[in-house]
Amino acid sequence: MKMRTGRTRWILLVASLSVGQQLSWAQDPPATVRNGQYAPPDGLRFRRADIISEGVRLSAELFRPKDREGDRLPTIILCHGWGGTAANLRPEAIAFARAGFMAITFDYRGWGASDGRVILTQPKPRPDGRGRVYQAEVREIREVVDPIEQTTDLQNVVHWAAGEPGVDPARLGLWGSSYSGGHVVYVAARDARIRCLVAQVPALDSRWVGTGPQRAVTLREATRMARGELGYPEPGAVVIGNLRGAPIRAKMLDYAPVEDVVRAPQCAMLFVVAEKEELFRNEDHGRLAFERARGPKKYVAIPGITHYGVYREARAKATDLEIEWFNEHLKDHRTPSAADEKR
Repeated sequence: MKMRTGRTRWILLVASLSVGQQLSWAQDPPATVRNGQYAPPDGLRFRRADIISEGVRLSAELFRPKDREGDRLPTIILCHGWGGTAANLRPEAIAFARAGFMAITFDYRGWGASDGRVILTQPKPRPDGRGRVYQAEVREIREVVDPIEQTTDLQNVVHWAAGEPGVDPARLGLWGSSYSGGHVVYVAARDARIRCLVAQVPALDSRWVGTGPQRAVTLREATRMARGELGYPEPGAVVIGNLRGAPIRAKMLDYAPVEDVVRAPQCAMLFVVAEKEELFRNEDHGRLAFERARGPKKYVAIPGITHYGVYREARAKATDLEIEWFNEHLKDHRTPSAADEKR
């Protein structure tokens, strides 16, 4: 990524990936709660599910229209950006479900309602001869941002969805905004089942953490962690700007979904950007990814808005564009429903 003002630019960029989401959700009406539990709007089915990613339990939420019982629906998996949670994605999930899709949201490991990876705090006890089960003190890793772990989680949600009875595995789509706009491209480049995606105001290149003065910071942190001199940050750590959640910079050195886009010719890609994007150059991110994409593609610059505008004044417009894109590229055919197979 071509940064404009070095470290200050990094602070602005990553803060945007979190603050932008917070601004968007602030516009939503309060969620309906019945008996202390979230309840979806009329006409929709809602349930929670557990998904296992590398042995870690992820918490997911599923939305679908009530009038499509027994059908295998085209499915959109939504993934939250830096510092977000699945609960923040309910407004978009509801809009997609009302349009006839199965919508699945989830929390990355260590975020929201999901479990975190655990590590030993003391040396492993001696084997007792009864197998690999033993008692130990552990620490849960929470609220760190590791794009490789997060994209692995997203990939495992795709695997899980492919086995869900109400999901049509031939019609899988992804949705991501800001930092997760890069995640959806990364996964589509590695999973040919992804037929369609939306990357909204996406940041698609983190390699600049290894350039200029940031390179020394990144490599020093990696060395200290590998030598046991530096542990994982505490939950809620504010390391850069006002951003909640500390980055694992070494995992970002080669993280550049903008380079991966050519590997997904099967995937129809919609890039929605802000015309007056102030946090990074669209030419280096959404526009460059669009130009490189080899399958069906579309690039929309919403006029007159900055990065945050896609969550505020242009939110409805962006959602309408995205539903139109998913309608075109996920509803063009279907596999038989469970009801069909019984006939």
